[in-house]
Amino acid sequence: MVHIALFHSVLGLRPAELLAAERLRRAGHEVVTPDLFGGATAATLNQGSRLVERVGWAAVVNRARQALVGMPDETVLAGVSMGAGVVSELWPERTAAAGVLLLHATADLPVSARPGLRVQLHAAEPDDFAPPERVAALCRAAGERSVDLEVFRYPGAGHFYIDRELADHDPDAAELTWCRVLEFLQAATAAVTAAQAAEAQ
Repeated sequence: MVHIALFHSVLGLRPAELLAAERLRRAGHEVVTPDLFGGATAATLNQGSRLVERVGWAAVVNRARQALVGMPDETVLAGVSMGAGVVSELWPERTAAAGVLLLHATADLPVSARPGLRVQLHAAEPDDFAPPERVAALCRAAGERSVDLEVFRYPGAGHFYIDRELADHDPDAAELTWCRVLEFLQAATAAVTAAQAAEAQ
């Protein structure tokens, strides 16, 4: 079991994130889904962008940071689209994270990322929020810092392909994504358990 902080997309905290969190809980993990917009949601990317402007990016990130207070240092950071940007902001502060999950968007790899850290990126192909040049830059940075990065692309899927309420939804890509995520979390659990055992000796 690992702890996971799952940060929502620009559309706000919606069933997509809540259902994902429930699936991860059924697999034995502890999951929090912070509401970074204070209950507001949006139906389109444009509406979501206006929400971010109204709330303020600094406030969004601060709410995410506050949600992590009291959570284990090893908490896995996970972000959906805009949530990947939130992860990018918090990652330098959470150097002991057991893993990082990026869904539908890339993030900047901090210089503090430790060697061996496992990171997964899941994105449609093509996707404006995970363009080839940004993915390539992430891969180069991961190689330079010996970060264990896996990149999974899903050809033909829409940007929000895990969200069953949106036209982007691709059930096959979504199921494959969550199967891969669960394998990723299983490995993260094993790593945390091994580290705790070593500390106890």
